[in-house]
Amino acid sequence: MTETEVLEIYERGGGLLRGHFLLSSGLHSNAYLQSALVLQHPGQAEALGRELAKRFGGDGVQVVLAPAIGGILVAHEVARALGARAVFTEREDGVMRLRRGFTLAPGERCLVVEDVITTGGSTREVIKVVEDARGVLVGVGALIDRSGGAATFPVKKAALATLAVPTDKPEDCPLCKTGVPAVKPGSRTSPKG
Repeated sequence: MTETEVLEIYERGGGLLRGHFLLSSGLHSNAYLQSALVLQHPGQAEALGRELAKRFGGDGVQVVLAPAIGGILVAHEVARALGARAVFTEREDGVMRLRRGFTLAPGERCLVVEDVITTGGSTREVIKVVEDARGVLVGVGALIDRSGGAATFPVKKAALATLAVPTDKPEDCPLCKTGVPAVKPGSRTSPKG
């Protein structure tokens, strides 16, 4: 599967939106990725997970971890393709943790995955969970690296597609200056933008 094919899957499924978006960071962007619209189709989720798993096939992955909610399906499908276990982390009192009885054994070989990496902040929080449990981090994977490759990690990183999506402070946003209203992601009813 090529990068172009991955992005076409997102566009066809309404997961790559173009327009004027207000991100949770408060920044504005002309594109937004909504992986849930793509991953709602089990065949697509399986194909994307299998493709990402190929990048880590020889790394002896035992556990695939992801932050909730966006990465849960990705972790499940990558783990299925690798014959590994899939778990997810959640924030509790502002701190990313394993909950629901999930555990890591010291020395377990762990792969951290996401649907979309933007700054890498959530991924780093999951990496800390692995380190605190004395797991062995073997890699970081994502369906899409929205940072344009700028998000880096101390291990091998792989993404099925890489996009450099600009963000602007509201006062510097060129779309605001033209009068195009910003839409908060999740509130859109149409993939057109």
